[in-house]
Amino acid sequence: MFDGYTGATRLIPIVGDPVAQVKSPAAVTERLRAAGADALVVPAHVAPADLPAWVAAMALQRNVSGIIVTVPHKFAVLPLCSALTARARSIGAVNLMRRTADGWLGDMCDGEGHVSGLAAAGCRPAGLRALLVGAGGAGSAIAHALVDAGVAALAVHDPDTARRDALLAKLAAYVAIQGVGQVRRQVVLCAGNDDPAGFGLVVNATPLGMQPDDPLPVRCDRLDAGAFVSDVVTVPAVPALIAAARARGNPTMTGTGMFEAVRDGIVAFYLQPVPQAGTP
Repeated sequence: MFDGYTGATRLIPIVGDPVAQVKSPAAVTERLRAAGADALVVPAHVAPADLPAWVAAMALQRNVSGIIVTVPHKFAVLPLCSALTARARSIGAVNLMRRTADGWLGDMCDGEGHVSGLAAAGCRPAGLRALLVGAGGAGSAIAHALVDAGVAALAVHDPDTARRDALLAKLAAYVAIQGVGQVRRQVVLCAGNDDPAGFGLVVNATPLGMQPDDPLPVRCDRLDAGAFVSDVVTVPAVPALIAAARARGNPTMTGTGMFEAVRDGIVAFYLQPVPQAGTP
């Protein structure tokens, strides 16, 4: 239970544009405080053009322990970090930043969280043919995690074909170079489209579904019977894609299911020691 805050409370902004839809402030604050951390997660609505100046300002505010990053800033914050974890460097995006003595350490746990959420909902990606819609920050992270989880094939669909192709190239290099085992070497990577026929797992990693007039990210009438459908959208709680899939009898995971899994990674990241106030 939230028990207030004082001048000693550490702040962790979650930055996005928009940011009103995020659930992190209350949920992560509750978990951090339950673990004994005097910390408070607060929303920060920052436009892309203002992001570098805002991150620099947060560095000057010594009681800011870190920054949670949401759309559309996950790529843009990467060069603003002084150090990166191996997975953040490979993905090329960051959703977590933690203050260190040398600046901001960037990490990315979206993909790992999504796969953990799938497992909790009864979906094991290993051996499945997967269609991923969206090659942005969350989509890139999920793509890497699906490869790590052992999907047999991964098709990526994004209207921005340059961004799609850049992700596919990055994944090909990851498969070939990143210390891989047999499962990763066998994954088939290709461009996809909005037709989900033939896929056992369909993932929406775009904001489509946040607004009532958004188009569906895939043609739901083409879903295979039994295909698992997941979404990153958290508001509304049941976006149109999930509603359509459920109406057809397909198993699903909502963005809330993903968030609950990602939340644990976020909390663990910020429970690590931080410098005392007044130190760099």
